[in-house]
Amino acid sequence: MEAIIIKTKQDIFNLVNSGSLISRKSWMIVLIALGGTFIDAYDFTSLGIGAVQLKGQFHLSAFQLGSLTAIMAVGALVGALVGGYYVDKVGRLKMFMLDLVFFVVSAIAAAFSPNLLWLITFRFLMGVGVGLDFPAALSFIAEYTGIKRKGRSVNSWQMMWYIAASFGFLIIIPIYYLGVGPNLWRWAVGIGAVPAIIVLILRYMYMDESPLWAASHGDLPGAVKILQGTYGIHAVLEENSSNQTVTTAPLSSWKEYAQLFNRHYRTRTTLVTAIGLTQAMEYYTVAFYLPTISLLIFGKKFVFAILGSAVFNLFGVLGSSLNVYNTSKLGIRRLAIVGYVGVLISLITIGLFDKSLPILIAAALIALFITSHSFGPGATGMTMGAMSYPTSIRGVGSGYAQGIIRVGSIFGFYFFPLMLAALGLQHTLLLIGVAPLTGLLVTLFIKWDPTKIDIESEQI
Repeated sequence: MEAIIIKTKQDIFNLVNSGSLISRKSWMIVLIALGGTFIDAYDFTSLGIGAVQLKGQFHLSAFQLGSLTAIMAVGALVGALVGGYYVDKVGRLKMFMLDLVFFVVSAIAAAFSPNLLWLITFRFLMGVGVGLDFPAALSFIAEYTGIKRKGRSVNSWQMMWYIAASFGFLIIIPIYYLGVGPNLWRWAVGIGAVPAIIVLILRYMYMDESPLWAASHGDLPGAVKILQGTYGIHAVLEENSSNQTVTTAPLSSWKEYAQLFNRHYRTRTTLVTAIGLTQAMEYYTVAFYLPTISLLIFGKKFVFAILGSAVFNLFGVLGSSLNVYNTSKLGIRRLAIVGYVGVLISLITIGLFDKSLPILIAAALIALFITSHSFGPGATGMTMGAMSYPTSIRGVGSGYAQGIIRVGSIFGFYFFPLMLAALGLQHTLLLIGVAPLTGLLVTLFIKWDPTKIDIESEQI
């Protein structure tokens, strides 16, 4: 095997972004990196399953239920901002391992919650783990794949999310029929520790640091070693080069977040903000309450809530699969535009004609909502944040995007039960339609799309 000579960090950037370093385990590494996304989706749906039971078991008011459902998003907001900073400072791999500890401990502790305060505390910690993981995972994938496959690979997080959400609902059905009764939500939440442990082991066995992160922090020898181990190539640092001396890159600081709003980045950051906020408001309002909505549509038996939610999430798998397939062809901005249109059609139609719609039509419109969301803005919010900034600030860019999404999700988690109780399903969905409309208008106006751009080579 001919040796690849590395002279500067730009050589490493160019080599990885060229897409020539594709190993047999490339997709396996991407999937392991997305393991935290799987756990996030499962933990999200697990409490969604239990929302119906929790309200009765803990005698929750609409305010308390909103607080309980929103607290994980609050934790994720904190975790995203902190994680975005530290993923740039200490690296992707260390954050990968740390956040899984949050997942394991919080899932088990939440399952044994004796009261609402205990459950809220550990759901908050679970959210912190989610917030820590997303910036690390998407930054790593963006730095692991070549430019042509980068958008498709990063966008795969949404497909993983919906697979996990469907899995979360389906795995609960046999437990439901075991007769665990009002403790079903405890089983649902506690089982989340199992995939977390599996992902923790796989990451320990197969993953290494991002070579781009190592190179950008002055560790060229380390970056070359990572290239050799990760991609199985014969890379050699040029002999007698001053680059063989490890230099310490300037430490990250919270001022890095301010860079997202400088003259060069502020337009793309505005787009990241708009898509992240509006897609989260539309999705988390509807999706977390799929069991509740399924009861309203299909009937009052609890098993209908589980089955209906599982079926709806399979449409998310469909939409996100189409998203991954079309990323390179259409670009992530156009995907978002198409998705927003589908979301608007479904929300407005249900909002205007809900009481007169046949059950199958109402169900089809919810399916259209999930498919359109996962095809477009659902994936684009985080992907835009991970791909719009260079390695040096990609962690804070991804952390910021995740933080904005959690602000939108807090709105959905907290205000949906209040609006549903006060306005009913029809008027609530019409009001939520303002979110995708706003996102659509901003995306049409700002024409930034990083899908085929070499961010590392930009001149600032």
